[in-house]
This record gives sequence, structure tokens and C-alpha cells, in this order.
Amino acid sequence: MNIKDGIPILRNAVETGVETARKVGVPVDGIKQTFDATVKPYVMRKMAENMIRFVRRTGFRVRQMVPGYVEAEMPLKGNENHIGTMYAGAMFTLAELPGGLLTLSTFDSKRYYPIVKEMTIRYLKLAKTDLRLEYHLNEVQIAALEAEADEKGKADFELDGELVDRNGEVVATTHGKYQIRTKGT
Repeated sequence: MNIKDGIPILRNAVETGVETARKVGVPVDGIKQTFDATVKPYVMRKMAENMIRFVRRTGFRVRQMVPGYVEAEMPLKGNENHIGTMYAGAMFTLAELPGGLLTLSTFDSKRYYPIVKEMTIRYLKLAKTDLRLEYHLNEVQIAALEAEADEKGKADFELDGELVDRNGEVVATTHGKYQIRTKGT
């Protein structure tokens, strides 16, 4: 079994345990919400870091992943180029992958799946340290994307980000065009 299969198994175990506890009179308010707020994000972070072997080899890490927000990092160590700074491909991976992860943590994965349509990156400075990046979607954007995807089968959105080094310097800017699609389209 891979980690991707773990979320439904854990959710089922929680739901079964909650129902059993409820039947015998144990107070269970909030257990399912706790699962969704803590266990599910942890499993999704681990899945994201390990699902694609190439990404796993880079040392890519998800620092935080909750509905509407993702923060990720890429270590310099192991991703150096011929001059000792971060390889452009590692920087691009840090720019692209979190957009898909944001959709997975924000939208119901039983109903929607993400694709990247276009990604641009502007390299501004040499990256001499580990880098981090964050993406956001607010509640209004999320609701609008779900409504459009439900109506049309898909919804496009854009994410802008900054790759920031350990000193707080922006070393690259990104612009990604993503899409969520309903399952079956």
C-alpha cells in the first residue's frame, strides 16, 4: 500500500471509531474535524513529498498545507549546479509543484483534480541558500472556482509567487496557470 491510499483508510477508521464511540455514549464531537484539520494535512504533505520519485530525490518539503494555503521549501544541498548555486530545474520544481498541492488540499479530491497549463519563472539572483515559496487562494476564489468547475467541468486560475532565500531575498518570481477539472472531464 502506498501513502496515497492511506487517507481513505484512515478516514474510514476514524468514522468507524466515531460511530462506535457514539453508540456506547462516548462524547465524540470534533473528532472528525480534528482528523480533517491535523491527520489529513499531515498525510497529504507526506504524500506530496514522496509521490513523485524525482521530487523525493530533490529533498522538496511541504512546510504547511491547509485549504487555501501551501508553503514549500527546496534545500540547496543536493540541488547545486556547476557554480554551487541552486540548479534552475530545482527552482522550477519548487515553483510548479505547490500549485497542484494547493488544489489537492483545497478542493475535494473525489470531485476535482489539478493540472498545470503554463508556468513561467524569472530568475532574479543566484540562489545560494535553501528556498521557500507560498501560494494562497482565499475563500471567495475557492467558491468561485468550485462553482465554475461544477458548471463547465473545469476552472482556470493563476498563482503568482516568490522564491525567497534564507536571508529573505527574492531570488525568482513565478507565474503559473492552473486548472481544476471535475472527475470525468
